[in-house]
Amino acid sequence: MSIVNVLKGFYEILKAMAVTLKYFFTKPLTVQYPKEKIRLYPRFRGRHELQRRPDGLELCVGCGLCAAICPARAIYVEAAENTDDARYSATERYARLYEINYTRCIFCGFCEEACPTGALKLGHEFALARASRGDLVMGKETLLQPATPHAIILED
Repeated sequence: MSIVNVLKGFYEILKAMAVTLKYFFTKPLTVQYPKEKIRLYPRFRGRHELQRRPDGLELCVGCGLCAAICPARAIYVEAAENTDDARYSATERYARLYEINYTRCIFCGFCEEACPTGALKLGHEFALARASRGDLVMGKETLLQPATPHAIILED
């Protein structure tokens, strides 16, 4: 071991200590979730939400365009006809079964763009962790409930 190698090693340690000291007195970047709210941009795409009309009827007509365009095949739609006794949407058809598999969804937003009625929106809910994989397949009843994200939406 020569004196040159010792000096190089000492110099490397000084460089590492300089980096440590540079960030030691700055504000940490971590957020104490869920105590603190997360800051999100308006275009953030989180959990899907099915929309309703002001009179309470569903906007989804069960056309299946969202399922057809989904590159991950995460959406399953099964349509049915409205009857006089049971009316779920304003049109003749409605989505009898609507499921999104969040183990496959890549949140690309193609489904939202393909929806002709504007029934499907990607909200700001991002806390999708569940205890089992089966719970990550969300049905129509869950998607019709508006999510309450624990986030602050930033300005554009």
